[in-house]
Amino acid sequence: MEEKKVESTNKNVKKVNLLDHNSIKHMLDESVSDIVTSRGYKEDVRLSNMKLILGAVIIAVALVAQFYNKKFPENRDFLIGCIALYVVLNGVMQLIMYTKEKNAILFTYPLEGSFTSTGLIVSSKLPRFSDEYTLTIDSADPKSISAGKSVQFTKSVTQWFTKEGVLVEGLFWKDVEALIKDYANEEPKKKK
Repeated sequence: MEEKKVESTNKNVKKVNLLDHNSIKHMLDESVSDIVTSRGYKEDVRLSNMKLILGAVIIAVALVAQFYNKKFPENRDFLIGCIALYVVLNGVMQLIMYTKEKNAILFTYPLEGSFTSTGLIVSSKLPRFSDEYTLTIDSADPKSISAGKSVQFTKSVTQWFTKEGVLVEGLFWKDVEALIKDYANEEPKKKK
């Protein structure tokens, strides 16, 4: 009976290889997304959908160029046009990722029932060969009158992981919750 309890609690444990920088960032980013969405923010997937549609168009252009009915010397101009379109569309995709997405891990809609008209952009950084994880929360529309100020924290990932690579979710949850409250200006009420 005790073995089954230990086994079931181990299934919920988030464990990561501490020597793998990318898996640490991925684990923290997934946890941040879970925390933010649990606070009532709904994920805005419009940018992701736009990128998927653009990617499908790029693939369609490549397939049309590959399987066009005529052989090479006859379809030279058509292939040049397809290659140029492929390069331009990929350039547009990179421009979208560079200007809109940046380091963002989550875009959200505004909270239902709130007076703000902008959602959140949650972004993170974990530089290579560093243990400093930076989490930033910005307004999805910084020019809006209801946009909040940008907030961020930078902490060592060693505060949230055990030596075995298990994420101590309670500590991480507290830090992210505090950052969300700071963005929303929900200062904890002090007893008088």
